[in-house]
Parts: sequence; C-alpha cells; structure tokens
Amino acid sequence: MQLYSTRNKEKLVSLKEAVFKGLPEDNGLYMPQHIPTLDQNFIRNLKSFSFQEIAFQVADTLMQGAIPKNDLKKIIAEAVNFPAPVHRLDEQKYVLELFHGPSLAFKDFGARFMAQLMSYFNKGENRQLVILVATSGDTGGAVAAGFYQTPGIEVVILYPSGKVSMLQEKQLTTLGHNVKALEVQGTFDDCQALVKQAFLDAELSSAIRLSSANSINIARLIPQSFYYFEAYKQVSDGTTPIVFCVPSGNFGNLTAGLIAHRMGLPVHHFIAATNINDVVPQYLHTGQYTPRPSTRTLSNAMDVGNPSNFARMLDFFSKENCSTWNNMTASISGYAYNDSQTRKAVQEVYSKHNYIIDPHGAVAYLALGEYQQKHPDTIGVLLETAHPAKFLNDMNDILNQSIDIPERLSTLANKPKEATLTDTNFDVFKKHLLNQYA
Repeated sequence: MQLYSTRNKEKLVSLKEAVFKGLPEDNGLYMPQHIPTLDQNFIRNLKSFSFQEIAFQVADTLMQGAIPKNDLKKIIAEAVNFPAPVHRLDEQKYVLELFHGPSLAFKDFGARFMAQLMSYFNKGENRQLVILVATSGDTGGAVAAGFYQTPGIEVVILYPSGKVSMLQEKQLTTLGHNVKALEVQGTFDDCQALVKQAFLDAELSSAIRLSSANSINIARLIPQSFYYFEAYKQVSDGTTPIVFCVPSGNFGNLTAGLIAHRMGLPVHHFIAATNINDVVPQYLHTGQYTPRPSTRTLSNAMDVGNPSNFARMLDFFSKENCSTWNNMTASISGYAYNDSQTRKAVQEVYSKHNYIIDPHGAVAYLALGEYQQKHPDTIGVLLETAHPAKFLNDMNDILNQSIDIPERLSTLANKPKEATLTDTNFDVFKKHLLNQYA
C-alpha cells in the first residue's frame, strides 16, 4: 500500500511511514494512491459474513499486502470485538449504533485499530512513540482507552477547556499511566492547530518520535469504513437505494464512507449533517469554502470551524477538466441545524419512536428527514456516534427525566481529574513536550 500527500501526489510513502508520521511535511493529508474495488460477489453476499470477517476483507483489500493476513486477522480480532447494530425507527429510517465499544463512541473503532496497528509496526523500536491528539469530545476518550498501557507509546490529549461534557472529560483525564491530558484555554480548532504545528516543527520532530491519533491519520479512517459495510448488510433489501447520514465535525467519518463507496459499496448518497458550524454544508450549497472559528453548541463533538478532512474530500472529487464542487454535490448533500432544532429532534425521536438519541444523532435525524422529504424512495441510515449518557446533563434536561448511565461511565464520576492547564501558545506547548519526552 502506497500513500501520497493531498499536496504532492508524486512523493509516495508506505503505510507504516504514513501511520507514524500522521501528517506529511507539506501539511497535506495522506491518501491511498489506489483504492481497490472489492469483489462484487463479496458485496452481494455481505449477509453471510460476520462483522469481523467483513472488516478483515475490507482491510486486507485496501492495504494490498502491507500486513500479512494472519497478523491482520489478529489486529482485527483485538480491535473489532464489539458490535455495530442497526436499530429500526420506521420503514425508512435506521440508526447505526456505534457506541458499543469501551468509550461508548464510534471513535473506538479507529482508536483500537490504530493502537493495534501502531503496536505491530512499533515492534523492535528502541525510542518511545508519542501520540498527539486533539479532541472536541469523543476522540480523546477513545484514544485513551485504545492506547492505555500500550508498551512503548505515550499519549498526549489536548482538549478545549469547558467545551466537553463532564463524562467525556473524565474519560480522558482519569486513566493516568501513559495517558496525559492538556486542558487548553481555547477551542478545538486551537487544539488541532497546536497538534498540526507540532508535526511541522523540525526541532520537535527530531527530538521526539511523534504521531497523531486524530482523523488526520489514515489509520483512523481505514477501520471507520468497516461499519458502513456492516450497516448496509443489515438494512439492504437488494432493491431500495440506501443513503447514509453522517453527523460531522472533522469529517473523518464521512471520508471513511467515501472510501467504502470507492471500494464498491453501493451507497446511493451521503448526507453531511452539522450544527451551526456549517462550513462544509455552506460549501456544498455555494461552492465557497470559508473556514471560521468554531462556535460552541449542544453537539460539541461537531464544533469544528475548519475540518481537516475537507482536504481529503476535495481530493476524492477533484478530476481534470471537471468541477470538484459539481462532483462532490452529486454524491453529498449538506444540512445544518441549531441547538433549538436539535433539542426538538431528541424529543421527537423519543416521543415518536421511543428511542433515546444523543444530540449528534439528532442532528443527523433532522438532516435525513429533510433529505427524504425530497427523496422518499430511499432507506436512510443515520450514524449514532456516541451513547446519550455521555451528555448526561443535557439529555436529562431535554427529556425532563433521568436516563440510564452505563456502568463504565458511572464509575468515572468520582474519579479525580488529572490535566495540565495551558493556553494556545505553541512555544509553551513545544516546551512542555520537550521537557516531558525529549
């Protein structure tokens, strides 16, 4: 498997190099040079395969021999060891539940796969690897759980102070050991900018082996493609067009769906659902991409004003002598909603379907409903990216009742938080990394 930077398609690197680097020197993003197509017999017979078997076949095809089959099977067995069930709301709408992993968020798929992959590639290295990750909510907890006590790997998680839920914060600040948290007095975009700048700093790169666990790392996107196949398997009737509605922040999840589609999964259309941080829906409507500082919302994991993976989306749809915007809008529609609409959607899903959906899933529910008004002859799968209990106070307030808390979350409530408070100054962040890990 060879990969290129979205800013330089001529310089190719191996999967191992792309995974450890995270970000190319030119500040682009790594993309597979070739995305192979799966055998159509495999696609037609998805229902006869288990989730792990599907994950292996997709990964093995995409990686093109980068990892021996037996080793890859072991990685899949360790990483994909929880389900991704689909819940039926009605004849047209289904919910893909991606919160059955250790941190109760979809990012468990990417974080656990990446931890296994990095551990595999890291064998024989005598220098520790330091993982940098910025989180707007769920990434931090998933990475903390996925990499916890992994030999030879240290984890530094940056999160925006006061902008993640209490239980999300506890997930990434209570483990200790090889997992450290930096509470940044700024936005998620500030955290992400610090991480990106660290990779581009020559002194840091020479002094510390750095890598990233954000969706800028291609190792995050590969496993996120698995559950699109798993969902399709569960809902397809063989005739009705299937659309996926993706609540989106940094757009890694939707990009993974595009990989699945390019590999042969017959997705009819993708829907990008955002909160008021709607730079991508605005692009889809107008053709103008205008990043801006993120605004805090009820669906905090989507509070991103300059999504990293938009560069990958542009790369997917750029063709010579063709309009990138026209190509993208043929495959993706964008919708955005405010907090008031999100609250009403949570209430509607509960009263109408007796199902508790979190604020991020509620945004997707709204977008799917709006899309299906114009396209009624479709089956829609919306991604429920986190367990509602991760947003306990908001959910209790919206539904005017107490919702159940899974034990793995409730045990965190009284654990002491351990985090270093810092600002958005890169020199301060750099000095901290050099003092701790160089």
